[in-house]
Amino acid sequence: MNVICVDDEPLAVEYTLKQCGQLPEIDRAEGFTDAESALTYLREHSADIVLLDINMPDIDGITLAAQIKQLHPQTAILFLTAYKQYAFDAYAVHPAGYLLKPVSLEKLAEEVAYIHGARHSAALSHIHVKTFGYFDVYVGDKPISFRLAKSKEILAYLVDKQGNGVTRPDLFAAIWEEQFYDRRMQKQLDVYIRSLRDTLREYGAEQIMEIEKGVLRVKPDTFSCDAYLFFSGDADTINAYRGEYMSSYSWASMTEGILSWRIHQT
Repeated sequence: MNVICVDDEPLAVEYTLKQCGQLPEIDRAEGFTDAESALTYLREHSADIVLLDINMPDIDGITLAAQIKQLHPQTAILFLTAYKQYAFDAYAVHPAGYLLKPVSLEKLAEEVAYIHGARHSAALSHIHVKTFGYFDVYVGDKPISFRLAKSKEILAYLVDKQGNGVTRPDLFAAIWEEQFYDRRMQKQLDVYIRSLRDTLREYGAEQIMEIEKGVLRVKPDTFSCDAYLFFSGDADTINAYRGEYMSSYSWASMTEGILSWRIHQT
């Protein structure tokens, strides 16, 4: 999981990040000492959990939490504060938890483990990626309608890579094949990626993809996928495969061949 900590006290941020580094559920933790810097970061990145001090200057933690929820509705807010009297107001933004400072590693670990377990269970039952036949993504029973076909194909390619990182040039080479990756096409690719992120956010599914330092990837533990179940050895999914995988995309033929080979080996 990706976590950020926002506290106007630098030592508090340092202390919290050190605690986060000891928790196995947390893959990356970033710290900020002012609300605006945190919001700037969250406009370009997603966070599974925000550890947020309530009593801050300029923008208080409760106001900041509401703004974060507008950007990322699925982000869990964990309030950290030394003042019990803020608890009632804090729950107006539906936080995932409320911890008094200084927070012990044990208490933080309990909250993070609970959020991780709840998010994992909810995501697997809530977001399903279908790759057998044609590629589609469902949030609940509702298929995601992508504004741009290329945005959908970008997500399909990332799903095919099973969580491995993909650079923009490599992504372009796979999807556009013989075309030349110049500055004009780079800008066009960014349009497709931006549209994809906007669509996922609109459907409350933005957590399934991340971009870090120009590298794109999906997060396989945030959704269920028939191909992933196939490769894990799930018997029902293996029996459901009918020889077609992401039929619209030529680059998917290699994985389709691997699936067919696996079928013949069973």
